[in-house]
Amino acid sequence: MSDDLGYDLSQFKATYFEECAELLASAEETLSRLQDGSGTVEDLNAVFRCVHSIKGGAGAFSFDDLVHFAHVFETAMDALRSGRAEPSPQLAELLMRGNDVLGDFVRAAQEGVSLASDHGADILAQLAAITEGGPVAPLPAKAVAPQAAPAAPPPAVASVFKCYKIAFQPTLAMLRTGNDPLLMIRELAALGDLDVAVDRSRMPSLTEMDPQAAYLSWTFTLTTDKDRQAIADVFEFVDGDTATITIEEIQGAEEGDGWGLFAPLPTAAPAAGASQAGDVEGDGWGLFAPQSAPAAEQPAKPASVPATAAPTPAAAAGGQVHTTSIRVDLDKVDRLVNMVGELVITQAMLGQQAIGFSVESHPELIQGLQELSHHTRELQESVMAIRAQPVKALFSKAPRLVRDLSSKLGKQARLVMSGENTEVDKTVIEQLSDPLTHLIRNALDHGLETPEERMAVGKPTEGTIHLAAEHRSGRIIIEISDDGRGIDRKRVLEKAIDKGLVERGQQLTDEQVDMLIFAPGFSTASEVSDVSGRGVGMDVVRKNIQDVGGRVVVQSTPGAGSRFILSLPLTLAVMDGMLVAIGGQRYVLPLTNIVESLRPAAHQARFLVDVGDVLTLRGEYIRLIPLHRLFGIGNAITDPTRGLVVVVETEGGDRVGLLVDELLGQQQVVIKSLDANFRPVEGISAATILGDGRVALILDVGALRVMGERLTVHDRNAAAAE
Repeated sequence: MSDDLGYDLSQFKATYFEECAELLASAEETLSRLQDGSGTVEDLNAVFRCVHSIKGGAGAFSFDDLVHFAHVFETAMDALRSGRAEPSPQLAELLMRGNDVLGDFVRAAQEGVSLASDHGADILAQLAAITEGGPVAPLPAKAVAPQAAPAAPPPAVASVFKCYKIAFQPTLAMLRTGNDPLLMIRELAALGDLDVAVDRSRMPSLTEMDPQAAYLSWTFTLTTDKDRQAIADVFEFVDGDTATITIEEIQGAEEGDGWGLFAPLPTAAPAAGASQAGDVEGDGWGLFAPQSAPAAEQPAKPASVPATAAPTPAAAAGGQVHTTSIRVDLDKVDRLVNMVGELVITQAMLGQQAIGFSVESHPELIQGLQELSHHTRELQESVMAIRAQPVKALFSKAPRLVRDLSSKLGKQARLVMSGENTEVDKTVIEQLSDPLTHLIRNALDHGLETPEERMAVGKPTEGTIHLAAEHRSGRIIIEISDDGRGIDRKRVLEKAIDKGLVERGQQLTDEQVDMLIFAPGFSTASEVSDVSGRGVGMDVVRKNIQDVGGRVVVQSTPGAGSRFILSLPLTLAVMDGMLVAIGGQRYVLPLTNIVESLRPAAHQARFLVDVGDVLTLRGEYIRLIPLHRLFGIGNAITDPTRGLVVVVETEGGDRVGLLVDELLGQQQVVIKSLDANFRPVEGISAATILGDGRVALILDVGALRVMGERLTVHDRNAAAAE
């Protein structure tokens, strides 16, 4: 993919679309605050900057449809933040929908497709109407508590006009980067009174002129009530390679108090101490608070006002902006993770080879291997941390989902979130989006009652959904709970019998009944709607969670609510496991599934008709699964009283006993995908390479339970045939 001049733009476009995804997510999170009434003027500024940044990049790549919609959106945001339009909850909802349509145009540009000519036309028309709807009015300010006695007026007025000198000297190649000086001049003029002086000294003769070169330079004198950051935002797509820019306050500023913009400009909030129109020092803006003063009472523009704001750190440093992070392609990080994994395997091999050496005979070698092991572990943890991301990006979608769906269902719901900064591997986060969406929809549709139903049983009309995340025992735990009606186990069991999932008369525990809701095609909805009824939600939850080595546990109390607990690995690259031997083979059991291990006595191991081999443990019968039979391994121990039984817990909370020969020890292993390198194998989730170079398979506990049940049915049918 290249432009007309032959430049390859693929890399730049990929970076642009990554930034768009981040900007759209940030805008949605900010707009959510505007919807619930907690938004401020700075939130409006933040959304404006997001849309402005998307528009600027789109213009550079000639995404005309995207530029057009973003321009109208940006103009509406500017009218709102400058007080020319009146904020309201309905307007906040319109802005949220506008952000959705903006995302549609971004995705269409990314995929190289064209949307329908009328896509988002209704939203576009309403956004355009925002700037045409009435007289200019100041943005309502947060009400200030009255003082006990009138105070003397402060020396600073609400609107402080300042005068800036701006020197703008583009490089000859600036026009080729998609930057248009005329657009920047227009944006500057919109900030206040602008005087322009042009420098033509670099203009060549007509015969030597390059039509794609920028020869002109400008010096601007701007009188405005905006702060320095607002001016800097005009040039946010200009860097040191495309232009030299300085911004200097020329009234009341000390010599040298200028901004030399030789790096990408910041898009942060205005500096502390900078004042905006109508703002009161130290007081935030409440978008939905009463108006503080009519427009006519705003102070007139003074002829000369001393500067009262202290220079920002960026100004004191000459405007150099030092980035504290870099954008790295995830594939590069994955390759780094794989190489560190190989290093871990190599270190384990060296440790295996050094088993025969003693500290007395080779002290330096043993010490070096110990240090290598320590540093390798630290390196591995550091590399894993690079891929870690807070679940906040995932949780940020929940407030809008709850708000929109509760409105559609006629229910009142309040979302409470905690642990948003809990970090987990990026790959795990990507797999959590669909499960989280389905669980929240399920809590709203099936869990929470209508306001009338809640009042009838003595509950508040507004239900509560709690979304929480935390680290626990080396895993991440995500809980979605509600204070609704709980699971109607009788109805679930009847539906399961009707669908043939359960035989009539079969005895199930409460936990087993609860887990039936995850069966494919299962639904208790009385009719199909756009929210539920097709039975394609909860099975997606369990499948996606199992795909990343996680488990789902359901806890429900009729009339009091339900809790869905997701237990997930922190990373998909490494895991702690227990190495077990079966015959001449070695396997790895995930340590998080292991409850205990024991050598049963003769009276604990028995055979029950229609059940098979079981283990009696503290009054509970646990199914015993002979792994040597499942995998066809010879020379294995077949008597549980001579071998070992490892009790493991499945994602449904069921416990089964796995018969093995012996435990070889606990160790951290590097996970290698079987699907990518070989093919799926039932009962096996992945593979790893041990210290001696041999491959060991990682067992899938949930699949082993299913295989064990099939083995019991096979034995029962064989016995009946005899």
